[in-house]
Order: sequence, then structure tokens, then C-alpha cells
Amino acid sequence: MNYCSRYFEEMENAARSIDFSELKGKSLLITGGRGLILSSLVDILCWANLNLDTDITIYLAARTEKSISERFSAFYGQPWLKYVYYDALKPVDFDFKADYLIHGASNAHPTAYLHEPVETLLANVLGIKELLDYARKSGTLRVLYISSSEVYGRKNSTEPFKEKDYGFVDILNSRACYPSGKRAAETLCAAYTQEYGLDTVIVRPGHIYGPTFTPSDSRATAQFMRNVLAGNDIVMKSSGTQLRSYCYSADCATAILTVMLKGKVCEAYNISNRDSVISIRQIAEKIAEVSGKKVIFEKPSDAEQSSYNMMDNSSLDAEKLEALGWKAFYKCENGVKQMYEIMKG
Repeated sequence: MNYCSRYFEEMENAARSIDFSELKGKSLLITGGRGLILSSLVDILCWANLNLDTDITIYLAARTEKSISERFSAFYGQPWLKYVYYDALKPVDFDFKADYLIHGASNAHPTAYLHEPVETLLANVLGIKELLDYARKSGTLRVLYISSSEVYGRKNSTEPFKEKDYGFVDILNSRACYPSGKRAAETLCAAYTQEYGLDTVIVRPGHIYGPTFTPSDSRATAQFMRNVLAGNDIVMKSSGTQLRSYCYSADCATAILTVMLKGKVCEAYNISNRDSVISIRQIAEKIAEVSGKKVIFEKPSDAEQSSYNMMDNSSLDAEKLEALGWKAFYKCENGVKQMYEIMKG
């Protein structure tokens, strides 16, 4: 991560938009903290600890400590930032209590869905089950589950999905490992709330972009950014007409914190920027514009095509989230520029 002044300013703007009073002095367990979305959230929490006296103990759950220490190099070593071993496919045995839990560990990009459909599905279902059991036994105040816009499936219109709109998912297509796993995990959250009284809440991010994507991330925006940073034109392997809700990573992080602090028990909230509902081709063109490159088209391989999102329209209606007081800071144009400026160094 390029911890430059521009990125620190981004953290500050995000942190100052959140009322941390309820979290002050509390502990928070985060799985998937190295990923695109939650690494931005962790950075925001770390900035708040250092500058706003929030005194939040942050437990980062991952398979290796090295991955955590390298990603959060600007903060690792602080007494309130702690690594704990975690594998979403294995039972958990944490010896501490977390007041809040955010679960975001999951395969979350197309190459993983293509090559590891079994692990993708099981990590979503078994991972949340283990953590819900842990939260129930340890007295965790709230569990926030990070789901996906892919739970909605397909529909035959360009209208944005509201939280109660569900379409078709072809469950015999192995690419459904991701949306099917997310659907099952959401139902488990609802079941633990109904049967055991556990406080759970769900967010459904759209398509997130930002400078925090990992080297293995094979999502389209990550690939487009790698193209231009390497001095190359953007290579698109589809017509790019799919309609998507884009949201900058820091805005997504503040949305998650808003839902964790203000969302209603056992409800789901879409995360979408109303000013960034555009096609894949349009975001590619915006990345090309800020970098002085072009967009060119190539035919995808059969393997590449089979990993693509099955939804032609994955735009989201975020009125429910906005009613909690959240609003996005970055429109697509300045979000893409921010991502590019931070990553080019």
C-alpha cells in the first residue's frame, strides 16, 4: 500500500464522517481485512485511533501474520492492532471476546470462482457459521456480514435492485458458487437472529474500486488499473455493456461502519453510489482518460468468459443506506482519479 499524503487525507476525511462514540474503547474482530474493501476500513480505524482517541482494539484475522504486517505497515506494531490466525475453511478457537465482528473473508474475484468453486462456496457458508457460533458464545454485540450484489441474480430490466428484489441464479453453473454461498450465508445470519437472538446485520456492496485491491485481484477495474500503471492500454474482453453500481473503497468502508452502528437488526443494506451507476466500458474509459491511455477490445477465452458475472444489470438502489445518514464522498470521476494518483506514486 502506498501510504502517501493523499491516502492519509482520504483516511482522515472518511474517519471524520463517522461518529465513533459507540465504538470508543471497544474491540472489533475483522476477517478479510487485507481485501479491497476492509483494508480501507482498517486504515480508517487505525487513523481514528491515532488522531481521534477512539481506543479501538482491532483484531485482524488472517492465515499469516506476514500478510497483515506488510499490508498495514504504517500501523503494525501499535498495541491495539493485533493479528489472530484464521482460515475460513477451519473451525475457530479464539481466546478473546470481540464486541463487534465484521466478516468479509471470502474468495471475491473471478479467477478464484473459476478455479476454486468448492472452496468459494464452503468458505462463505462454513466461515460465517463458525463465526456466528463464536459470537453467540462470547457475547458479541453485533455481527456484520459482508454479502454481495450478486445475491440478486438476473432480472430483465435496468431498474436498480432494492433489498427485497431477487432474480434468477443458475445453481447448476459452478460460477454460482459465489452468489449461492452468499445467499446461504445471509440466511444463516437471519436464522441465528431468529433462533438465538444474535444481533446480525448485512451489507451488499456493488462493484468496489480503489487503491486497496490486492495483487491477485482479477476484477475488471483492478486489471484495467494494472494495464495503465504498466504503461499499456486497457484491454477489454467483453462489450462492457453490463450495468453496475460502482463505489470507491473508502466510501464503501464508511458505509459498512454506518450500517454496523445504525443498521436495523437482521436487515440488509445495499452499498451503492447514486452518482456512479455506469457500465464496465464507461469505467474503463474513465480510467483510460485519467492515465492518457486507450481502451481496446479482444475476444475472451472460454475460461475467461465462464468466470464472468452472470448479471447484465447489477445496479443497486441505496436509499435504505442513505436514510441512515450515509453519503458518498467520491463520484466516479474523482474516485478513479484518486485511485490512479495514489497507485502511480
